[in-house]
Formats: sequence, C-alpha cells, structure tokens
Amino acid sequence: MTAAAPIVTVIVPGRDIAAFAPAALDSLRSQTESRWRAILVDDGSTDDTGAIFTAAADDDDRFTTIRHPASRGLGAARNIGLDLVDTPYLGFLDGDDELLPHALARMTGTLAETGSDFVAGAYVRSRAQGAAYVAGRVQPWVAAATSPERLGTTLAAHPRAVSNIVAWSKVSRTEFWQDLRFPEGVAYEDQVVAQIMYTRARAFDVIPDVVVQWRLRADGTSITQGKAQLPVLRDYLAALRGGIRILHDAGARDSVIARLELILAMDMPSLLDIASSHANPAYTAEVDAFIAELRAMSEFTDATPDPTLAAALSW
Repeated sequence: MTAAAPIVTVIVPGRDIAAFAPAALDSLRSQTESRWRAILVDDGSTDDTGAIFTAAADDDDRFTTIRHPASRGLGAARNIGLDLVDTPYLGFLDGDDELLPHALARMTGTLAETGSDFVAGAYVRSRAQGAAYVAGRVQPWVAAATSPERLGTTLAAHPRAVSNIVAWSKVSRTEFWQDLRFPEGVAYEDQVVAQIMYTRARAFDVIPDVVVQWRLRADGTSITQGKAQLPVLRDYLAALRGGIRILHDAGARDSVIARLELILAMDMPSLLDIASSHANPAYTAEVDAFIAELRAMSEFTDATPDPTLAAALSW
C-alpha cells in the first residue's frame, strides 16, 4: 500500500544534542497525524547527533538529513530546511524538545478549517527532576497569548498574541514563508520573525492546546540559559528591540504595550540581577541603555507590568 502524501514538513535543527534527539524524533513518530516529513539538520555536531539523525532516515523515509560541517546557527539551519519544503504546511521543532502526540493533527486541522496563515499553540517548560525531565504548567504569558481559542484573529483583535514568540509553537501555510527567513549568525533569531508573522498575517489562529514540551537542559547549555554572557545578552536585547520595532512600525500600539509589560515584568528583573554582580561593567551598561530606550517610548507610560509574573519562571 502506498503511503499517504505528507501534508506538513517539520524542520528539526540540532547541534550536540545526542542525549535528547531520540526523544524528539520519537515525538514525531508518535504523532496521531502520520502524514508528515521531517528535515533533520545537524548543525556541525561533534557528538553522535549526526549518527542519530542518519539512523532515523535510514529506518523511516519520512526523515531527510542535512549536515553542516561546521556550525552555522539555528537561523541558517532552519533556513536551509525552508528551502526544501514542498508540503502545504510547515513547522519547526528544536532537536532537544518534544511535540505532544496530537500537535500536528490539531494544528494542521485548525488551518484546514480556518484558512488562516498560521496557528500558534501553547507550550510548557520541561525541567530535570532526578534522572527524568518533567513538564510544568502553561505559564501565564503563554496562556494570555493562546487561551481561549481564537480562530481567524488579528493583532487588532488579540494584541497579546505577540507574547508567543517562539518558532516551534506554530504551524504555517508554506506560501506564507515565501519571502520570510530567519536572521543568521545571531541568537534569539525567532523573536523578530514571530513579530513579522503576526504583523503580516491576514489572519492567524491561537489554540490553548499544549503542543510542545520545551526542554531546559540540566547542564545549562540551552541558548536561553546563557544570558550572563555578554555576546548572548547583546543578541537578546537586539531581538527584543527588533521585535518591538516591527510592531511599532506596523502601528500595533496595543501589542507594543503588551511586549513592554512582559519585558519589564519578566526580562528586566533577571537581567538587572545578573548585572548587579557581573564582572564586566559593559554588561550593566547594555542593560541600563536598553531600559532607558524603553522609558523613552511613547507606549511606556501605558504599560502596567505585573510584578508577580517573574515567579512563574520557576514553573
């Protein structure tokens, strides 16, 4: 019997994730929607990631592998996958995270129903507890972006959608990405792209279903766990600035305010805490300059950050 033609391509980049890649690939194999293909991009790994990807492709022709001899970063890894997509829908999964079994069925089914440009789902963090990783609760800013379900919505109707800024919580129509690519050579490459998606979309869907478990590695090697490093901080602040600029230029004032509220409540306290004991005074200078930029924005006076949100980082 001939296998059904795939309807969705999942781009899976990874570098030195041999400890986690098998679980990510198993989460694809466990999808209730089996009409998928996956492009596995080994971004210059020095461990067994490439061998794991190759073995998956040898065993299941829904997997295709690409290898970068040297690391080019997540942006470049995702972009090379985008150039190969030939299915109606596409999505992303980082190679150390896991899709929930219903994720692709729920998201492709929603887009088939609505005709929207993309759908964004909820996600949870997965933290090490002993030898296992355990998923936490949906964080309040994720819930604000994805719950309740809104089909065929826009930023004007749902300005807090922009709190969901990660690439791997979404499935899109492939034509929506015709002239859209990730910046390369920087960290936090998905934040600017997410805001471009929200501002360009004719309509998008949000659903409260948890579709991804996002792994916070126990060894602290995730990009999002490296903000004490000055180059990482600079990339992070550049991504925040870029996302705000896109929303501002699109006239999405309420979404700018929503982003300011979240940045002030969630990002700034931790960065100021790091700056207070950082050995390099340039770190404090970068954080202080960014805060001054936020204060100078016309939307700043209308932002009312929730001081209790930072506690949710421990979920």
